[in-house]
Amino acid sequence: MKKLFCFVALLLSLTLSAQAAVMLIYHHVASDTPRVSSVTAEELRGHLQYFKDNNFQVIGLDVLISQLRKGEPVAPDSIVITFDDSYENNFTTAHPILQEFGYPYTIFISPGSIDKGDGPLLNWQQVKQMSDDGVLVANHAMRHEHMARPEAGESQAQWRERMKQSILAAEDKIEQVTGQRHQWLAYPYGEYSSELEQLVTELGFIGIGQQSGAIGNHTVLTRIPRYPAAGQYADLKDLAQKLRTLAFNITDYHGVNPVISANPPQLKLSLKVEDFNRNQLQCFAGSEVLQPQWLDDNTFSVSAGKALNRGRSRYNCTAPSLSKKGYFYWYSQPWLN
Repeated sequence: MKKLFCFVALLLSLTLSAQAAVMLIYHHVASDTPRVSSVTAEELRGHLQYFKDNNFQVIGLDVLISQLRKGEPVAPDSIVITFDDSYENNFTTAHPILQEFGYPYTIFISPGSIDKGDGPLLNWQQVKQMSDDGVLVANHAMRHEHMARPEAGESQAQWRERMKQSILAAEDKIEQVTGQRHQWLAYPYGEYSSELEQLVTELGFIGIGQQSGAIGNHTVLTRIPRYPAAGQYADLKDLAQKLRTLAFNITDYHGVNPVISANPPQLKLSLKVEDFNRNQLQCFAGSEVLQPQWLDDNTFSVSAGKALNRGRSRYNCTAPSLSKKGYFYWYSQPWLN
């Protein structure tokens, strides 16, 4: 009986660890915008039809955040749809298609950019209409500024106050127009730092990045990952695998800061090794295959073989699931050089 109880407990543990959500990030929905940040209307429709045909659950970001905050099991095979950057084609092209499928979604907007009319952006009437139609409207900073670190000549205290005002002013404007106040911040360009995470936490916000990865009950709420679904990643063969990913149960990030101080940076993680084999863990820096060094039964470190290029880059680590055939655990560490 004791052995049976232990076996059942193990199966339950593996089942819970193999439940995850995936959040997708879109920008433009058009055929005449930069391909790297765009899907066509036909591609978006194809994605949504694939979700429907393969029994994925498309849930609102509010539902996912509630599950994470309450420690409830994340709904398995669930998808959250988001759009960044306030583009007008989100209203004219994407919105009717999403309404046709009845799928909830979130737009992250920068109110200061809308006020200035910087480019082919939504106007406030369109934002209000989308909100009235049930679209979740959330914060992408006031002017889509780089947020991770101070500007040249700016002190840490000045940077912190500027970021605080950007976040709160954007939230106030969104609430003024739509009545919505979620306190979710999608970092512009996906750039964040440990210091920005600390500020986001103090303000009572959720922080959402652009690094790849699945979302589970142990995901840190100031660095929630999203998969890109545009450009080269719009292909359904590529996207289909990402929809079948799981979140590593990471217990210690060992103080990793995306803003690197040593190049190449070292990633060190402690995690529960429950549903994958250590020897199947693989990491990558772009096309370079990195060899993880296991420091003990639950901790590994990994580092690129050469300095990272200036700008944004990532280490990606994956391992196949033992309990869910065809699924992979996936973690992406963003770096800002």
